[in-house]
Amino acid sequence: MTEPRIRTTVVGSYPVPDWLASSPSETAVTDATRTVIAIQEQAGIDLVCDGELYRFDVNHPETNGMIEFFTRPMTGIRNDATFDEVIAYRKQRGMGFRMRPPGVVDGPIGHGTLDLPAACMQAVRLASKPLKFTLTGPHMLAKTLIDRHYGSVEKVAFAIADVLAEQVAECDAAVIQVDEANLPGSPDEAPWAAEAINRVLRAVRATPAVHLCFGNYGGQSIQKGTWDKLIGYLNSLQVDHVVMENAHRPPEELTAFRDLRPEIGMGLGVVDIKRTDVETPDSIARMIERAEKSIGPGRVRYIHPDCGFWMLKRNVADAKIRALVQGRDLFEGRAAVAA
Repeated sequence: MTEPRIRTTVVGSYPVPDWLASSPSETAVTDATRTVIAIQEQAGIDLVCDGELYRFDVNHPETNGMIEFFTRPMTGIRNDATFDEVIAYRKQRGMGFRMRPPGVVDGPIGHGTLDLPAACMQAVRLASKPLKFTLTGPHMLAKTLIDRHYGSVEKVAFAIADVLAEQVAECDAAVIQVDEANLPGSPDEAPWAAEAINRVLRAVRATPAVHLCFGNYGGQSIQKGTWDKLIGYLNSLQVDHVVMENAHRPPEELTAFRDLRPEIGMGLGVVDIKRTDVETPDSIARMIERAEKSIGPGRVRYIHPDCGFWMLKRNVADAKIRALVQGRDLFEGRAAVAA
């Protein structure tokens, strides 16, 4: 059978298995990662991910390790905030999803003990298909911190970007995806956010990708905004493709992506991770068809969920993964698919 025109992938995270949460260990994380990758491979996902279990931290379930895993090991970041700093932090715009800051920047930011290449290498060794390695972007990391050293959030983002760039330069995965879940709610910050993330993207040796969404916590969006405000940002990215939230968004928003630079591949979100009902292959095929009519035939290069699966139950996530592949196959006429 010929290779599919549209490739299937996942955004990143997967529900933490109960047995990993109850008995965490390095071996258990490896076993869980092997399981997550195998589930995707058996379903037929073309570009698999490690479920972001390399970040597993039972003490920080509110962001699934999306922030602390990166900031805690870095030098120049104090991990314990004072009472006054915590109170001030809760008044910051866009931080309503957190009660405490992950850290306070009080010196030059450096690598510390952060080691993304080791996490990437472990995942690649466990996969038999091309693997995507994901990391949180400099904009979101900088926005969640308190700055007592650089004097502006932009300079904090640039310092973090330089650290991440040196890290990803040593990562050997098929795709390196940088995630920014805060920017859609702050489109006015797009110019400096683009400069920061491009420092990371330029360092990627393989295929660079960027994921943007409006956040997800308990099935709720965290950021408010519209995609048309960020097309300029997307077009400024030095990236192979973007991975977007579309299934949970108004269908008419798809027209904004007509202005996406043609050399940037469109990754279309066709699975709504804020809902527990499972999409049918037919509904996914129709979403692809609608997108291609809206933004042009051949523009969709990837389909995927809107965001990570980490807040869903495993059986729901697994069913959505299977439907994703079946919907693509139905759209391309690759096989008879049962709903």
